[in-house]
Formats: sequence, structure tokens, C-alpha cells
Amino acid sequence: MNRLLISGKQILQHAYENGYAVPAFNFANMENLQAIIEGAEEMNAPVIIQTTQGAIDYAGFEYLADIGIGAAQRSRVPVVLHLDHGQKYEYCLKAIQLGWTSIMIDSSLEKLAENVRKVNEVIKIARPLGIAVEAELGIIGGKEDDLKSEQDIYTEVKDAVDFYQATHCDALAIAVGTAHGIYKGTVKIDFNRIQEIREKLPIPLVLHGSSGVPLEMVSQAVRCGINKVNFDTELKLANLQALQTFMTKNPGVYDIRKMYRPCRQAMKEVVKAKIEACKATNKSWVVL
Repeated sequence: MNRLLISGKQILQHAYENGYAVPAFNFANMENLQAIIEGAEEMNAPVIIQTTQGAIDYAGFEYLADIGIGAAQRSRVPVVLHLDHGQKYEYCLKAIQLGWTSIMIDSSLEKLAENVRKVNEVIKIARPLGIAVEAELGIIGGKEDDLKSEQDIYTEVKDAVDFYQATHCDALAIAVGTAHGIYKGTVKIDFNRIQEIREKLPIPLVLHGSSGVPLEMVSQAVRCGINKVNFDTELKLANLQALQTFMTKNPGVYDIRKMYRPCRQAMKEVVKAKIEACKATNKSWVVL
């Protein structure tokens, strides 16, 4: 079956109206992507597949478009192809040209006025085409691709309101205590801040830096108003552990088809657990 890709706005609006979060997983190769789609289909959950600029530099824009769009069109569940942490306007534009249905323009390290300007620059191109635009306000610590911050700057409620009024972005990633990469120390999420921002904004909120966050805390964030949750590092770690285990047990095997089969399965189990935590199980709908 050959379906059209789902708009990021449509999938997040469904989550917003039905009290769950769409899990968003980064992919950089075929096995990674297969694990995400298979896991979502088994859980009957809508899903967002994401590419970062680093993944694009590694695999190539066209290759990721081919496998991402192809997998989405054959999927039995709604799938959005999203550009995660797009920093350069050129990457956002190329993603739009190649068929991405959701774009994040990340100017969170800029001053507020410059963040607004850059977001509106992308919205001007994306909105007439029905492509969702996600922005970020506040600074989420840790490292994502080539973005690195040693500090956390929580999103202020008033700033979130002002930012939305200035951009009318389709979704907003907020800083509430999570961190990109491998989480260090005790996880502390400001759930009250999520609720306060949710009460003020009429758009879906996004939680970045969720790898390492206990599943119950992810679910609590969803209950407080989060409608999209990003995952990446834990899939990479599951892949690494499965590969290391296989190579230890089978040191003479060189066939990558055998090597990566358990890796794909390990990543799929992580995907399914995250879907459950996002309360997205059986939230799929018929895609025509």
C-alpha cells in the first residue's frame, strides 16, 4: 500500500486532543528505521521518525528521504518524517523540498528576538505547504549532534506565551529539566512548569532529552501536557549492547545480516517500551 506521509501538525493535534504523546525516534540507517516502524506497528501507535543534521551528513539527504518516505508510505500506522534540531536554514529548505512533513528550526541558543526571526523565516516557507514547524525555547543541557550546552535554562511561562504570539509555531519544545545524550545524575523534571505552559498555550508541547528518564516520569510528563517525546540515545545504546554481545558470542561471524538482526530486535524493544510510556499504544487511526 502506498500512502501519503502524515503532516506533523495532524499527528500532534491528534495527540493534543486525545491526551497522549507521539514518540519521536531518530534514525540514521535501515536497521534503525525498521526497528522503529515495526515497533510502532506492533503497538498500533502513530510515530515520528526523525533525522538530525548529523544523520543527514552521515547518510545523505536523498538516502534518508528514500528509506524514510518509503517506510512511512508502507507503514500500517501514521508516520511523520521530521527534521530534528535543524540549525541551518538550508537544511530546513532541503528537507521541505525532499518531502519532510515536519521541521524543527532550533535557534534556542540565540536571543529571543533572533529565535523568533529564524522560526518565522521557516514558517513562511513551510506553512503554505502544510508542513509543521517545531521551535525550541529555553536551553536543554547535554549534547545533541553538534549542539552542546553545559547549562540548563528553563523555559519561562511568560516567554513561552510571548514567543508563541510572535511566531504561532505548530509545536514548542520546552526546557523543564531533561538533558540531551546520556543523562547524568538524578532526573528532575519540573512537572508544574509543563502544566503552567500547557494552560497558556494552545499548541502541543515537546519534551527533548528523554533518554535515561524513567518511564513513569515520561508518562507523568505526558499527563501534565507533553504531546511529543524525543528518543535517540537509548536506541543507540541498545544497538551497541546487542552488537557487542553478538560479537563476543560469535567472533568469527562477518555477515552483517546476522550481526544486525539482534540489534534491530533490541532497538525495537526499546521503541515499544517508549510508546507505552507515551500512552500512544492503540492510538493509531486509519490512514487513507
